[in-house]
Amino acid sequence: MANDGFDFSPGAQIPLQGAAGQAVATNALASAAYRDSPVEDILKADSEWHKSKIEEGRSKLFKSKYFAPNLGEAFSRAVQVRMLGGARKALIQSFGTDPQTVVEHCLSATRLRKARDTKLTLVTVVFGFLFLPGLLLWVLAFRLRDGLGATKDKALGALGIVLLPLIGIAALFFLIKLPVTGLLALYLRAMIVAPVIGWLIAKRIAETSAKDMRARWEGLLSGGGVIAKIPEAVPKNPNETAREALRQGLEKLAAEQQSNSVFYAGPKGILGMGTRWGSWQLAEELVSKDPGKEFHRFRSWDLIRVIHDQLKMLERGPLHTGGFPTPSVTHWVVSPVGENADEVSRPAGEDVATFQIKPHEIQRICNHQQFGSGDRHYLGVQFTLWDGQLVITMMITVTVLHETLRIEVTGHALGPVHSLFTSKPKAKEKTVNKTVRFWETRKVILPLVESKEVVRLALRAPFTWYPPLLDYLGGKITLPEPFGLRHAWAEKPWRHRFMADDAIRAATPVLRAVHSAALRVLDENGVDTERFDNRSMILSGFVQDPTPKKADMYDA
Repeated sequence: MANDGFDFSPGAQIPLQGAAGQAVATNALASAAYRDSPVEDILKADSEWHKSKIEEGRSKLFKSKYFAPNLGEAFSRAVQVRMLGGARKALIQSFGTDPQTVVEHCLSATRLRKARDTKLTLVTVVFGFLFLPGLLLWVLAFRLRDGLGATKDKALGALGIVLLPLIGIAALFFLIKLPVTGLLALYLRAMIVAPVIGWLIAKRIAETSAKDMRARWEGLLSGGGVIAKIPEAVPKNPNETAREALRQGLEKLAAEQQSNSVFYAGPKGILGMGTRWGSWQLAEELVSKDPGKEFHRFRSWDLIRVIHDQLKMLERGPLHTGGFPTPSVTHWVVSPVGENADEVSRPAGEDVATFQIKPHEIQRICNHQQFGSGDRHYLGVQFTLWDGQLVITMMITVTVLHETLRIEVTGHALGPVHSLFTSKPKAKEKTVNKTVRFWETRKVILPLVESKEVVRLALRAPFTWYPPLLDYLGGKITLPEPFGLRHAWAEKPWRHRFMADDAIRAATPVLRAVHSAALRVLDENGVDTERFDNRSMILSGFVQDPTPKKADMYDA
């Protein structure tokens, strides 16, 4: 296939930050790689059409929340495997974002966690595995405390709170009143004390890592210019096959993002562009304006080419009052897929190079493939607004059946990334009453890393060298399919007043530009444009007050 086994780049390159105008959406998604929130939070961000799943650990022997990943760990792992895996399926383009930057941040976050886990593994080996009986006793104590704390019985809950202090007192008494002497006594004492010392050291390492991760999370959402450092993606010599494979994976991801083929999934709309919210059709009979004389024959491509040039001029206006930014005008090949399809397949063959369908094939589809099965041609004009948070796409298609010319303009809108990804880290604190002046309150700073979190990190650390084992023990996130970073977690734009206004306002000038170009081509080829002109005026009146609808939800 043209898309596989091909080196898409001239050589090793330094990864760049997200494209201009897409920073907010890109950084919001990238910030998920550094988060320490519960993994279940990802379910809150699911859209109406795309649902993530959380798979719990499948090991009955080690089934415990202490092996479960947090949101950042699970997100980074899932995105890397899905977007860089050697056997991965086709991806949906992430319009309004730079998916390569998001993946690079996932790689960077994983590298930081591996550095932390290497230290924690050393601590676990020295202070844990060498004194394994004591480690198991302390882990059992933590597990028992968590189990009691989760019960609804208030008495058992209170017991869970005082359980660790009671165990500590019992351990101290045990150390003083040991019934044995010699080396065995020394080992038994160390067995009780060593895990506690290891826990204190591990807590220090975990807190340092947590501060670094939260600073990156905060920096991405504040526009602080946090750069993903992934030296493992830059090979230093030809023998570093793993680095070379990672570099080519990133280049392949960037190439697929630029693909000119998209997929229409019924009511879900065009995957990556959002649902179709409006449709305007100009359809009239082709009649010569000179009776008894035929008009000049033309093809759909001749009409589309002029419309393309006209849409390129949208940014120019008669007044110096701003207006449209520079639009992206692209010829798309749209393939139909089922509403519940769990994967897509990109076109391949001699007419495709690096995920790009060649111009001569696009022209052939435009002229001949207008009825029946097969792919269709659409001309799209796309506006990326609100720093990537809003993507407006107007799609134009031209069809000729018998003597009827139909020009259809449809509107698609992709809303902002879910608010979960734009939420900044909150300081861990709580408000309590003052001891004496109880009518006044004060803030208490809570530990950044709780005791059970230290235990979880220390237990997971030795297994990070083989991520599939951690997936088996603790579980993972299963991403929604067909997967694309942007559309999987997009909200509807209609809940945001100004975003809704922008989407609706774009329809009128695009529609008029399309009709103006079409009427000019028809007139130049000797077609009677009176009916087309009248119909265009009617549609121009309708589009004055467009209302967003579920245009693909046919009431039939």
